[in-house]
Amino acid sequence: MVALLCMPFTLIPNLMGNFIFGEVICKTAAYFMGISVSVSTFNLVAIAIERYSAICNPLQSRVWQTRSHAYKVIAATWILSIIIMIPYLVYNRLVSFTKKENIEGYQCRLKWPNNQVQQAWYVILLTMLFFIPGVVMIVAYGLISHELYRGIQFEMDLNKEAKALKNGVTTGATTSTTNCDEGDGCYIQVNKRRNTMEMSTLTPSSCSKIDRARVNNSEAKLMAKKRVIRMLIVIVAMFFICWMPIYVANTWKAFDEESAFRILSGAPISFIHLLSYTSACVNPIIYCFMNKRFRKAFLGTFAGCIKPCRRFREPEEDIIATGASLSKFSYTTVSSLGPP
Repeated sequence: MVALLCMPFTLIPNLMGNFIFGEVICKTAAYFMGISVSVSTFNLVAIAIERYSAICNPLQSRVWQTRSHAYKVIAATWILSIIIMIPYLVYNRLVSFTKKENIEGYQCRLKWPNNQVQQAWYVILLTMLFFIPGVVMIVAYGLISHELYRGIQFEMDLNKEAKALKNGVTTGATTSTTNCDEGDGCYIQVNKRRNTMEMSTLTPSSCSKIDRARVNNSEAKLMAKKRVIRMLIVIVAMFFICWMPIYVANTWKAFDEESAFRILSGAPISFIHLLSYTSACVNPIIYCFMNKRFRKAFLGTFAGCIKPCRRFREPEEDIIATGASLSKFSYTTVSSLGPP
């Protein structure tokens, strides 16, 4: 929708200084432009909220984050966008003006009953499609990053303990058995009195194998958590970079139309529109390059058009990177296990 409706019907009139597509296109194109922008923004908000739930409350989210729930959220974003953008159908129209050499031109513009209604409309758009979504994304991804950072600290502590235990194993069997029994070298801290027999059966070699496997797993989790934090930062940054200029420009026009048109007309407003449309194509690129599981699911979706859908079994670090992380459950459970 952005490629077919937003770009040509915005850039061509801006560059030509004349809207040449007629009254019907003026209304419908503007209406679907607003819908596409609104749907894109609401989808980003929905993704942020569901990611927060999946990472910070993983067990509870599994109950309601189903395919039918996803369909309902998608339908809700479209219905809400269709309703919000109805004013474009009502008030958007062609306005004639005189160009140089007395040539008549046309602009496709919103004609409001008065300036107060126009200002209220752009303030509503600024609030609903930029300010509130931006705040929600910052808070949600900030909490996710904090949660993943705690998981990183947890994995780093595990690595330190494993390395210390490995050094103990190399010095002698007695030290190794003591470290494995008394420390956190076997991953879950258990009550020594209730598990003396089980722990005593661990030999230095078996404990060392467990430690090596745990270190490798912890390092993979560390890398996955760091990748997803970087991706979240990029997503939020791109949202503000892409959308802030257009909402500022529209609000500026609503309150001081003369100066806004004088300064922003021509190339500046075309660049601002292009920047906002970039958001629609940059998000898939971000997901694709920074998320292995997204790439595989994307290929699997297209493969399903030709042959039966194949399911991919992902390594644990990829699952973490998509938001289905159990990092919180892992380290809170490990730290709380003990005698009843």
